[in-house]
Amino acid sequence: MKHLLFLNLGTGEIILIALVILLLFGAKRLPELAKSVGKSVKSFKSGLNEVEKEIKDSTEESSEKKKDEE
Repeated sequence: MKHLLFLNLGTGEIILIALVILLLFGAKRLPELAKSVGKSVKSFKSGLNEVEKEIKDSTEESSEKKKDEE
């Protein structure tokens, strides 16, 4: 809920946004929409983890090269 505090949204605004989304997409499409959002978030997190791993590996390699040169 920390991200909601950042946007300064109250309970009333969140309910209003949820109702607008329900009206726009309909009750039948909401589970499909939630599933696709979940897959997108999972893919994004996976990509972030790969980038972090590559950065960590490259910094370790550069520090090893510096030790070898000394």
